[in-house]
Amino acid sequence: MKVEGISSNFIKLLFKASAALYRTEPWRRLRPGHLFGVRVGKDSDWSGKKQPFPCSQFIGGDGGDIGFYMFRSENDAKKMTGSRETIRAPNVELLRVTYELETLMFPSNRKMIKSLSLEASGNDRFPVIDVTRCTSSGELQFRNPTLEELKFVYAFMRAISLVHPLLQADKESGPNWTRLISFDPFIETVDIQWPSEMARGHELVAVTISHPPGQAYEEKISSTASSTPTKYAEPPDEVTFMDIRVNSNSSSIHCAMCEKEVHGDQSLCCGRCRAVVYCTSLCQKQHWKESHKSMCGLYKAMMEREEELVMKIFMFPCSAAQPCKWLESLGIHQKGMWRRKCSCYSHCPFGLLPVKGGLWDSWGGLVDEEYPGDLPFHNQLRDGISSPILLSGWSEYYNLRSLPLSSPVADILSHPLTVYHILTALSINTKNLLLKGKEVILHYLGPEGEMDWMPAFSEISHLLNGLGNIQIIMVGPEVPTNLSGTTSGISSRVRVNLVRGVYQEEATYLPSPHVIVALNCALDRYSSWGGALDLIKAIGVPAFFTEQSEILCANAKQVLRGAGLHITHPVTPNPFRSPVKNHDSSTNLPSYSNGFVLGVNA
Repeated sequence: MKVEGISSNFIKLLFKASAALYRTEPWRRLRPGHLFGVRVGKDSDWSGKKQPFPCSQFIGGDGGDIGFYMFRSENDAKKMTGSRETIRAPNVELLRVTYELETLMFPSNRKMIKSLSLEASGNDRFPVIDVTRCTSSGELQFRNPTLEELKFVYAFMRAISLVHPLLQADKESGPNWTRLISFDPFIETVDIQWPSEMARGHELVAVTISHPPGQAYEEKISSTASSTPTKYAEPPDEVTFMDIRVNSNSSSIHCAMCEKEVHGDQSLCCGRCRAVVYCTSLCQKQHWKESHKSMCGLYKAMMEREEELVMKIFMFPCSAAQPCKWLESLGIHQKGMWRRKCSCYSHCPFGLLPVKGGLWDSWGGLVDEEYPGDLPFHNQLRDGISSPILLSGWSEYYNLRSLPLSSPVADILSHPLTVYHILTALSINTKNLLLKGKEVILHYLGPEGEMDWMPAFSEISHLLNGLGNIQIIMVGPEVPTNLSGTTSGISSRVRVNLVRGVYQEEATYLPSPHVIVALNCALDRYSSWGGALDLIKAIGVPAFFTEQSEILCANAKQVLRGAGLHITHPVTPNPFRSPVKNHDSSTNLPSYSNGFVLGVNA
């Protein structure tokens, strides 16, 4: 690769990023007609004070060489995108990345691949990168990309690998016979780490991917530099209303504007997004003027994703509008660990629920087949060797534990299995430590009801399957004074320490963590998070957060960026979210315990 100033290390990282993108198989859904907007850092970071290639498309999904093209503008992309092939547009320059068989590459490229031991994309393909231009006479001219252009491509590949799987198909758009899937308007920003030789004092860069291009995060003048843009849609010309029945069985509904309690059969909701509840049309109109006008499009998109968030595999009622009645319907109200699932025991401090008996009592008297026993998983060996069990979701877990899908235990197990998912799927460092049989130290911030769910957390030890150890240190102001400093050896491989206090004040006295976790953290609702986030930024340890809804995630991103933290794991649905839908008193937005996960420093 004849590029002035390029290092062997950057070439290796470039090929590694290319291989990672290849593994995500964007060509399965994406076609040349799907154009993406690309923004890497600030315009002033690049020559000419503008983004080198702000528009891209994937090619080969409908036949031919697979790869992607990057254009100088959206207009250039449209000029060159034909129904069957790329059109030669005079005096238009584009950067091409195509995946070629090693046997068909130039000898110089094959030599470079061998000498640097470059990572292959798939079994035997490698990226070929060039810049081509069609002259006015129709001839093609080729050149090698510059180092700056390769830097831009590297950031794009890293970012698009993370975000393109999040594209949601627009089921209401386009004829059924078309081969081109329509996607909902999409925009997401992730932070990518530059190679050390390119950092220039800034190790991370924000990369924004949008579909279609110009689906702006229109950056508002009033927004701060630390704010994360969100999807925006123009509000309707007219404000519309409709009767709402979604929450008519809820124990309490409140107007989003005046907070007055209203009966379900008397409430209204926004007729466009159907997410926000009001008592009268006057409140609706006032709320529209004050704030909802700018959020309606975002709420509508969130409501449309509800169908995809519902876990239809389960055979028990998955809506807890009235928690006590929901628990009663399952025969577990005011029993065992389920006492933390309604307000009946709110008078009892967290961690101090009276415990009567063994595991059967902890699970509220469910029959033996409906809860996980304190037993190892059978026949879970990899190449004849014991190894931590890697899970993809609830269906696989229930199958391994031979649990009926009528069992509601996923609602409580969401907490320990989300922790396990983070350790074995999202945090590469902790996964490698466990696979090597070493100990992982996890700082768990803000525990509440979890302190009464230690029998559920013991399931983590069985999933470790005889390899590795985990020390969970739960730190928070809700830890009872008489439990602070105690250790619960819930199994031979998992122990839990409880520490009362705020994290930034106690962390100095704790063993250094490999990862930090905060579940259902509501980052935007507690001022005490400020000091904890400052510490997380200072120590640079990977930290993962779960929130119950997408709007809470949007708020969390604002808080994290305000603290100077860069989001390296984008907001994604958590495969181990609770299947039980929570109900907010003034919105119908999809909300699940541990519904979504995002991360920093990862």
